[in-house]
Amino acid sequence: MILEIENFLTPQELQRLQQIGDESSFLNGRLSNPHNTAKNNEQIDQAAPGYKESSQIVGNAMARHEGFRDFAMPNRIAPPLLCKYEAGMAYGTHVDAALLPLIRLNMTLRSDISVTVFLSDHTSYDGGELVLHIESRKVPIKLPAGGLVAYPSTFLHEVAEVTRGQRLVAITFVESQIIDERHRHMIYSLGEISALEGLTMKPENRMRLDLVRHNLIRMWS
Repeated sequence: MILEIENFLTPQELQRLQQIGDESSFLNGRLSNPHNTAKNNEQIDQAAPGYKESSQIVGNAMARHEGFRDFAMPNRIAPPLLCKYEAGMAYGTHVDAALLPLIRLNMTLRSDISVTVFLSDHTSYDGGELVLHIESRKVPIKLPAGGLVAYPSTFLHEVAEVTRGQRLVAITFVESQIIDERHRHMIYSLGEISALEGLTMKPENRMRLDLVRHNLIRMWS
């Protein structure tokens, strides 16, 4: 199950994140994963003045967006991180680690959902698609600036080579209250039905639907 949200960020948030991306120092992305030879990108220096602000902007957007919360049902979210791809950079096929040590927070997060927030104007660079490997298919995703895509961390995926321009994104990982993605999908679907059909349903039937949904949350959380 994949979630795409255009205009996830406000114009003011997007502009500020782009500014931080222009002004901040970036380091070799391999520093956070030195054994992954497929990784060829840059990530914001966490000592840079704009790092905490950029992380907070993206985190606040996630906290307020009801559609994202309903999809991810977050328990914990890793601090979002700005990543940059210059021309010639890519991130080959890989899988996200199941357990992510967050040393600064003195905790370990289980990655259930991976998130990319696109920050560059999608017409300003060529290539750079996020490519999800779903069974035998490869699904490329390249959203306009300010858009978000969230997908199960169990998917193999890659970032296609940037052949022109610069790709700036924010990435993060979500530990969901519902571990099993099939269960999470069913709960999300029931919520969508309730939202779309609720006004046309008899109140007692909507109440029964909501009862089933919340009881499944209790059972699977």
